[in-house]
Amino acid sequence: MKSLYGKFLIYTAGIMVFSGLTAFLAVNTYYHQNLKESNDEKNMNIVRQLANYIEEARPEELDLYLKTQASAGYKLLLVSEELEGKRYGQSFRLDNLKEEDVKSVLNGEDYHGMKNFPTETFVTGFFSDETTNTVGVPFTYRGKEYALFLRPDIKLLFTEVHYLLGGMVIVMAIASLLAMLIVAKRLIHPITQLTLATKKVGKEEFSGILPIHQQDEIGQLAESFQKMTKRLQENDLIRKKFISDVSHDFQSPLLNIKGYAGLLMDETLPYEEHAGYARVIQAETDRLSSLTKQLLLLTSLDQMMSPLKPITYDVSEQLRETVRKYRWLLEDKQISLSMEIEDSELIGDPAFLEKVWENLLSNALKYTPDYGTIEVSLVSTENSVTVQIGDSGIGIAEENLAHIFNRFYREDDSRTIAAEGTGLGLSIVQQVTELHNGTITVTSEKGKGTVFTVTLPKL
Repeated sequence: MKSLYGKFLIYTAGIMVFSGLTAFLAVNTYYHQNLKESNDEKNMNIVRQLANYIEEARPEELDLYLKTQASAGYKLLLVSEELEGKRYGQSFRLDNLKEEDVKSVLNGEDYHGMKNFPTETFVTGFFSDETTNTVGVPFTYRGKEYALFLRPDIKLLFTEVHYLLGGMVIVMAIASLLAMLIVAKRLIHPITQLTLATKKVGKEEFSGILPIHQQDEIGQLAESFQKMTKRLQENDLIRKKFISDVSHDFQSPLLNIKGYAGLLMDETLPYEEHAGYARVIQAETDRLSSLTKQLLLLTSLDQMMSPLKPITYDVSEQLRETVRKYRWLLEDKQISLSMEIEDSELIGDPAFLEKVWENLLSNALKYTPDYGTIEVSLVSTENSVTVQIGDSGIGIAEENLAHIFNRFYREDDSRTIAAEGTGLGLSIVQQVTELHNGTITVTSEKGKGTVFTVTLPKL
């Protein structure tokens, strides 16, 4: 059986058999170690009383007397001095009494077969129906020597009370087994539901709620599964939207390249228009190249558990160098730049953190009009480094602040200002910052500017 319910049935039956065998062995061992001698002594007293009565009362019919005693719940073996034996009561299962033991009793010695019965775990003591598992005494009757051996007749000793107790145990075992099967069915049912739900998730069917409201571990598992399914559903929507956005952002420049390339095929086109179309194609090609690079960077960030190669380096010098790269654009747009950068080092990946400063500074330059201002600052403390890059640009509407780190997100009015943008820069900034166990926050006011604050731990 491969089902969990079938395995439970097998395990339950196995446990019951194992428990019964263990209990029997434990009780049997306890009898051998603690009760065997007292049982021997008790039965020895009984057989002595029988022998004493025979010697004192001298019953007329010895056979009738022994038959009467046997009917009271005993098995008797009478052996004469000629070694002729006669049994009274039910027959012994095994007749293995040694001749020397019989002769020893006829010579006047007592036989303690119960006390001297082999003490072994797998040898039943009390229930062993053998002539060696008896007690024996000698007696004299009408001038002849006899040996009388006795052991209880277990079947006759079982009274109605014993049968009632035995029946009660059997009924309890059956009832317990049935109850366990019902409980197992109820326990396994939600697991079956979870299995069906996982198959649906494998087919990308994320809808539907599991009707499991238990407060135990299975309920916790179902709740976790629901949360996981919800997250997978959200990720699936994000993935589909991501594919749609990528397709759109690739399609637009490709259509432009195709269209202007077709126009360039016109040999009568004036030089000025020809050069203008070529510049558009070059710009769209640069845009595709930038988009491809950023997509590859995001893919490496998503797929690698630890893409960073942290070292201790001068982050203040890196920030100054990034500003120097964009000096030409600052002068071209006649933007006023102020820097307050404290010398500082931290442990991080210089290549990835450089992308952070480049994206933030390029965004500030992109959305800041001519003659605007940009402020760059770095404040170093004992445990962290805080970098702020602010501008006096177009700003971000308050309702859009929660979405700016989403991939391919761009405000509608920003598209007219920065059509060459990919909408991936801030997503990269956030992901790299989080990989460095840092935080990034943004404050902005529409029409007045935006300030990004990145805080990174030094260790």
